[in-house]
Amino acid sequence: MRRLLWLGIGLAVGALVVRAVTKKVNAFSPQGIAASARDSATGIAAGVRNFVGDVRDGMAEREAEIHAAFAEGLPLDEDLYPEGPQHR
Repeated sequence: MRRLLWLGIGLAVGALVVRAVTKKVNAFSPQGIAASARDSATGIAAGVRNFVGDVRDGMAEREAEIHAAFAEGLPLDEDLYPEGPQHR
């Protein structure tokens, strides 16, 4: 009975080791490297899309600030022009 227990444990550990080694070998095969590159490219593309979306949102927000400043006759950046609008 004890031998069967150790045999079962050995088979389970062996199966886990074979599975882990197979996964590592597949990761370094041409197909595995291609899949990794594809996943990386997909991640980079998603990051670029998010960045472009954030830039567009920022541009729209700044444009709204500029339109509001022109409508009210205020300076665009009070940090640059603390004395107020300059009329020439």
